[in-house]
Amino acid sequence: MIKKSANSLFLGILGGVLPLGLFLLTMDDTVKDSKMMQTEINDQKAPVSPVNFAPFDIHDSPDFTIASEKSIHSVVHVKTKVVQKYVQRDPFLEFFYGPGAGRERKQFGEGSGSGVIISEDGYIVTNNHVIRNASDIEITLNDNTTYSAEIVGTDPSTDLAVLKVDASNLEPMSFANSDDVKVGEWVLAVGNPFNLNSTVTAGIVSAKARNINIIGKQNKEVIPIESFIQTDAAVNPGNSGGALVNANGELIGINTAIASQTGNYAGYSFAVPSRLVSKIMSDIIDYGMVQRAFLGVQIQEINQSLKDQEELESTAGVYIGKVNEGSSAEKGGLKEGDIILKVGSKKVNSPSQLQEEIGKRRPGDQVAVTIRRDDQVLTKKLVLRNKEGSTELKSKEEVERYSALGATFGALTEDEMRELDIDHGVKITSISAGKLSSLGLTEGMIVTKVNNKEVTTVVDLTSALNSKNNNGVLLEIMTKSGRKDYVGFGL
Repeated sequence: MIKKSANSLFLGILGGVLPLGLFLLTMDDTVKDSKMMQTEINDQKAPVSPVNFAPFDIHDSPDFTIASEKSIHSVVHVKTKVVQKYVQRDPFLEFFYGPGAGRERKQFGEGSGSGVIISEDGYIVTNNHVIRNASDIEITLNDNTTYSAEIVGTDPSTDLAVLKVDASNLEPMSFANSDDVKVGEWVLAVGNPFNLNSTVTAGIVSAKARNINIIGKQNKEVIPIESFIQTDAAVNPGNSGGALVNANGELIGINTAIASQTGNYAGYSFAVPSRLVSKIMSDIIDYGMVQRAFLGVQIQEINQSLKDQEELESTAGVYIGKVNEGSSAEKGGLKEGDIILKVGSKKVNSPSQLQEEIGKRRPGDQVAVTIRRDDQVLTKKLVLRNKEGSTELKSKEEVERYSALGATFGALTEDEMRELDIDHGVKITSISAGKLSSLGLTEGMIVTKVNNKEVTTVVDLTSALNSKNNNGVLLEIMTKSGRKDYVGFGL
């Protein structure tokens, strides 16, 4: 029995060992084949491209700390109070006191924005729309020092204004040449959005010479000059009038508008270029008004449709659709159908670029204009003129003599008086932020009486409006259509 069991055990062990041996022999051949296959693959040297990621070094990223530190002390917070006075006419009072008599009413409002210090002695540049109709303006510096500001002058055509505070040793911002700004370079927007003082945001220049038709849309009475620097730096309500600076902390523009459906930042903002700002502010400070030059042409951007229609060589330049009689362009030899290629050495490829280049110059300035006429490229020498066709600059004394309360006045022509059936009065030739604008007076209106006295000359009116002895003023006015009305206000 024991012998039989031993035989069975031996047979069982043998039955297990034989399959195991066969498996190990087979496994050894498989491993050898695998090694051989791997060797063959390595021998083939298949092309392999390793993926290398450059290590991120925080020191290689843009550093805006120096530019921010330089600029925030030159940007101010502008706060405004608006008190609009008007006279509610009262037939009972008119019976005793004459036409226009009534009770004075007031409307109150507030606003805020930003500004940039441009001189140690207190000159500040901002947007015209920031201080429009303001009766009181307060300036707050970065160190929370506050000053009361006066309006030196405004330019609705570029939406710029210059203020003055009684201060010294302020920190003015350095100007850079906006012509040298490149699309894609880093910029900072510095201002006071939502009353958050000294806020700095960063972005890049997205485009130059951008026209968004915002200035003319807001004020139909002005000839807009729009050639904005477009940037994606975040700009919100309260940034208007603040600084757009380069990576060195130098001013390249005044932040003016945003492209938005909501009124808040939505991707793009727009700034008036610093070269144009410099010219406008210098004019206002030196002359009390902008000495604006005009070319005297009606222009069109050249698109594919116009190119095909006029059989032009290319879409480069700006097309002259009409030359105004007696203008700088006519006297300089420009003609309808000419294509303006350059102003000075600067190429122009859009109406906004052309307007910017002419806007940097004054009446009396000589400028070389390169044009294409048929198959020829010609250079014409032009002397720029103002709106009245003169090459003379207006003196500050002359401006003061013909201006008051934000408006400039001029004499009526005989034809105008005959058409309106009047023999006295003066007309408003231009109007900007100030008392008269806040009362609803516009360019082209005629003032026939002041305090019930007939106005026969411009000096009659400006002397009365600028007089320190007047506590109140009553104006008899006439619209362009000949409708008579009365406006009363306090001084």
